[in-house]
Amino acid sequence: MADGLSGMIEIELVYALAREQSTQTLRVPAGTRIGEAIERSGVLLRHPELVTGALKIGIFGRRMAPTALLHEDDRIEIYRPLVADPKQARRMRARGVGKSRR
Repeated sequence: MADGLSGMIEIELVYALAREQSTQTLRVPAGTRIGEAIERSGVLLRHPELVTGALKIGIFGRRMAPTALLHEDDRIEIYRPLVADPKQARRMRARGVGKSRR
């Protein structure tokens, strides 16, 4: 909920691993950028693997730059790298289905 007097907004930050999901609600000043909110959250300290590469982030499934401004009730999502190429995985599944039917 936005606090008009103090200029604070409430956002949510989500980082999901294969067996764990980290969800955090934060209150940040209006005008905060995505990258700043991620730093404030402490998620980089809890998950050092995120520091090594360029973060892929978005708001509600839409890719965004770390410099994008946050708005009330935004949900920052930190995306992890894909384990396999989606096209290649689909080809492998299709080959497996074809073999099992013969």
